[in-house]
Amino acid sequence: MSERSIAIVGAGPAGIYAADILSKSGLEVSIDLYEKLPAPYGLVRYGVAPDHPRIKQIITALFNILQRGDIRLIGNVDIGVDVTVEELREHYDAVIFSTGADKDAPLNIPGVDLPEVHGAADFVYWYDGHPDRARTWPLEAQEIAVLGVGNVALDVARILAKHPDDLMRTELPKNVEEGLRKSPVTDVHVFGRRGPAQVKFSPLELRELGHVRDVDVIVYEEDFDFDEGSEAAIASSNHVKQVVKTLVDWTMKEPEDFTASRRIHLHFLHSPHEIIGEDGHVTAIRTERTELTGDGTVRGTGEFVDTPVQAVYRAIGYFSSNIPGVPFDEVRGVIPNIEGRVVGDDGAPIPGMFATGWVKRGPVGLIGSTKSDAQQTIGHLVEDAMIGIIGDTAPGGDSMIAELEERGVRYTTWHGWELLDAYERELGEPLGRERLKVVERETMTAVSRNEPHDGKLY
Repeated sequence: MSERSIAIVGAGPAGIYAADILSKSGLEVSIDLYEKLPAPYGLVRYGVAPDHPRIKQIITALFNILQRGDIRLIGNVDIGVDVTVEELREHYDAVIFSTGADKDAPLNIPGVDLPEVHGAADFVYWYDGHPDRARTWPLEAQEIAVLGVGNVALDVARILAKHPDDLMRTELPKNVEEGLRKSPVTDVHVFGRRGPAQVKFSPLELRELGHVRDVDVIVYEEDFDFDEGSEAAIASSNHVKQVVKTLVDWTMKEPEDFTASRRIHLHFLHSPHEIIGEDGHVTAIRTERTELTGDGTVRGTGEFVDTPVQAVYRAIGYFSSNIPGVPFDEVRGVIPNIEGRVVGDDGAPIPGMFATGWVKRGPVGLIGSTKSDAQQTIGHLVEDAMIGIIGDTAPGGDSMIAELEERGVRYTTWHGWELLDAYERELGEPLGRERLKVVERETMTAVSRNEPHDGKLY
């Protein structure tokens, strides 16, 4: 049986793990991993706070997969723009989409269109130095609301409240440092509509929040309630038990314990109701107090609380973008699929088209879920190859590379990433930092391709 050529679109954890599993599946394959950005790693490089404790471990694992050389990285190629999905399918026997979730889920409450209301994803892209996103950020509020109680909300609150000097050992881009130093923030309010047993914080990240220098974490006894569903969750999950213990311990603090110049307030049983504005600008967030109903869900009480804030960040979830030429569920924000096999309008699987990661299942789960997800998708791809649904006659990646070169697409490679990686490390060395991240796409591309450049960082 001849070698099958497989294209994977998206070089974040989902795509890299899928490539790794496929390479070890026993199927004779050549694998090309396409990435829209000049650099790999996706969410790990551009979606996690720079002071996150486990970034290095994850990147090391992904690096070890790609540096083997049996998976070809083709970066700086926008599928749907530089190459159509139809062309990709002509050149490869099968295509796997692992493009993730790259934008904020919508929030439909009054005032959400005010200029100081921001998506958490956009803010994360800014502080992580995404080359296609904003270079500046409007940090003018003293009091800020963050809506959501997941790790992204925690990251956003921490970066907003943390003193920039305490981020200087990270890969924080220079323009982000400059922006954060101008921030007048004193208070960040994090709101969750359910109780403390239902939050989605990880225990480690939550505990670390309590060790941020000159930042007090404040929780309120009146925001604590536990119903039967909450008690069951605590009893059955060590994860939940640790989170609740940390939160309860913080309620024991006395007023005289709060001496920091900045504060993060964690509010539970508060549902966002309205963002209040005056003269076209945010002045407060109105929340409705909620109560637990017995099974861990909540209902409104009709009691409203106004908290003065001058900016609001939505951290209520991510949403995927559609890819021209690929079916897309506009409601759920995913590629419609059955266990990773992409399906068409008739509900039947489309031969040779697969999905994995958040664009497959929605933005839930951590790295472990991504691996098991990829295992399921690759399992079905191998099944389809063994029974002949996926053929072995496509011309393969070399012909696609030739097309890119003919079109003048300045694609990048794994060697190019090694060059950019070394360049960023050299920039960071005199500053005592592991790296200084380059934001400017042109510089990233030129360094990766060993071309002349002006050294512009952002």
